Amino acid sequence: MIRELVLKNRSYRRFYQEVEIERGVLEELIDLARLSSSGANLQSLKYIISNAPNKNNEIFMHLKWAGYLTDWDGPQEGEKPAAYIIMLGDKDISSNYFWDHGLACQSILLGACEKGLGGCMFGAIDRQGLKDSLSIPDKYEILLVIALGKPKEIVVLDELSDKGDIKYWRDENGIHHVPKRKLQDIILNL
Repeated sequence: MIRELVLKNRSYRRFYQEVEIERGVLEELIDLARLSSSGANLQSLKYIISNAPNKNNEIFMHLKWAGYLTDWDGPQEGEKPAAYIIMLGDKDISSNYFWDHGLACQSILLGACEKGLGGCMFGAIDRQGLKDSLSIPDKYEILLVIALGKPKEIVVLDELSDKGDIKYWRDENGIHHVPKRKLQDIILNL
C-alpha cells in the first residue's frame, strides 16, 4: 500500500482549481506532519494555511514553477492550486530544523495523495516577498511551500536514459515525464 502511495505521490503542477479543499482537510494533513518525527523532538515547525482565492493568489506570485520547463511560467488560471501550506521554522524554538521539514512535507503529500489530491513542494520561493505579502513575523523562517489541489495532469516515471538526463519534460500530449535512476545504480556495493 505504501508503494502505491509513493508512486502516485508526484510533483503535480496543474490542478482543477475549482475543486476546493476545506480547511479541515488541510488541518488533517498538518496533523500528519505534527505526528511525524522531529529532530530532538523540538517540534519547531509552524504552518500557514490558505484555501482562499485572494490569499492563494498572493502566495502564487512568489513561487518559481518547474525550472526545467523553461517555456512554461506556471499554471494558468483554472489550473492553479486550490490551497497552500506554508511551512515555517520557529526560530524561538530552534534555528536547526534538522530534517523535520522533509519528513513533515512527505507526510503531508502522502496524506494528500491518499485523499485523491496532489501537491508540489517549493523551495524556489521569493521568501522576502512572501514574508512581506503575508506579514509573517521575523521569528519565523519560510522553509517551503506546498501547493495542493486535485491533479489535472498525468505524471509518469521513466527509466533514466543512457545519456543520464534527469530533467523532467512534457510530451506533445501534455504528459509530464520524470526520469528516475535504476535501483542498481543507486545502491553501492562497497
